[in-house]
Amino acid sequence: MEASTSQLAVSSGTAMFMLLTGIIVVAVLIGAFAWGRWIRARELPPPRPDEQPHLPPEGAVHEIREYREPEEMPHSDSRLLPHELKNSSTHRSPSQEPPAEDDGDGSSFGSGGLGS
Repeated sequence: MEASTSQLAVSSGTAMFMLLTGIIVVAVLIGAFAWGRWIRARELPPPRPDEQPHLPPEGAVHEIREYREPEEMPHSDSRLLPHELKNSSTHRSPSQEPPAEDDGDGSSFGSGGLGS
């Protein structure tokens, strides 16, 4: 059989099913679009320019960088249990100089060193 002479046949029941399925899909899509527009209409409008946040009178707030040290672990003769420890906190370091690297060897992966 040649392709030009053969006919593709679809039964009338299958054709009707495909038509109804297409109509249902289009109806669901139109309904979803209408429902989305209805929900959007109920939302608050975007703020007006005078309702936008403004800088404080003293100007922009800048980042503060400081070096901090952990609190000392309490020393005792007996073993401390977790509920006896206080929360871990830090305090401002007396020296605000960056900590010096002793060996100059980075410890991160791919630092380029030979490894230890």
